[in-house]
Amino acid sequence: MTTPFSDTLLHRLPDVRGKLIANAALKDQTWFRVGGPAEVLFKPEDVSDLAVFLNRCPDDIPVTVIGAASNLLIRDGGIEGVVVKLGPAFASISIEVDKVTAGAAALDINIARAARNADLSGLEFMCGIPGTLGGALRMNAGAHGGELKDVVTNIVAIDRHGNKHFVTPEEMQFAYRHSGAPSHWIFVQATLRCHHSDKTSIESKMKGIQDKRGESQPIREKTGGSTFANPEGHKAWELIDQAGCRGLRLGGAMISDHHCNFLINTGDATAADLENLGETVRARVLATSGIDLQWEIKRVGRPLHNIQKGNI
Repeated sequence: MTTPFSDTLLHRLPDVRGKLIANAALKDQTWFRVGGPAEVLFKPEDVSDLAVFLNRCPDDIPVTVIGAASNLLIRDGGIEGVVVKLGPAFASISIEVDKVTAGAAALDINIARAARNADLSGLEFMCGIPGTLGGALRMNAGAHGGELKDVVTNIVAIDRHGNKHFVTPEEMQFAYRHSGAPSHWIFVQATLRCHHSDKTSIESKMKGIQDKRGESQPIREKTGGSTFANPEGHKAWELIDQAGCRGLRLGGAMISDHHCNFLINTGDATAADLENLGETVRARVLATSGIDLQWEIKRVGRPLHNIQKGNI
């Protein structure tokens, strides 16, 4: 059970043209289908609305951004402060010669498809990344040999005070599944470079990526993306398998039999079930291999119960 927030915070926030919703349910917006509510959910009308809100929002109020929530675990107590959810105004995709410019709320697969439709290659790998462009920028998402850092040419972000930043790839300090961008930046747009190619070849590459993803990952389950980042020189799933964690269960949470770097909500899991199971896996991998796995899934919000490492 989740503990609802009061609507007190709503009265401290500036007027907006978009929507402000107190105690807004979030679990059905996440791929895991778990988690508590947002104290206040903000759906900005456009970039200007977002910038003005951030400029006027009191500094002591935390602001969290969510996209498609495909690689996000929201804890059962919900998220304090304001949760920003970018909508259709941030999902546009446009083509100019050999570049694709997209809003941060555009789905990665839709960006790959738009490039394909324009006979542009280089973004095929994005059809294998669940989620939105904003989330992909934040973590330098990648799949099948490609990463965002390989294709991005410039980025637009709004900071916590409503200032707009035009950012180069070098300023993002991209690394494996990581960017060094300030945590308070909200990405709103990016331009990606491509090259002209034959549409049939592009379609073939995308089909191969999607077929491989369907064969190797539990995409029809209530799951997220890869749970843990691959340590240098190792594959996380192999370490998890060697630690005997394939199929391991805790409450309604389970390590996938299909690909053991994926957590699954079998139907009635809580966020605590999923996070505790993940911590158990980390402890067992550390004990068997000496390697400390790092979460790739982002965990946000307040727990209702303590998260504990250990065995089950």
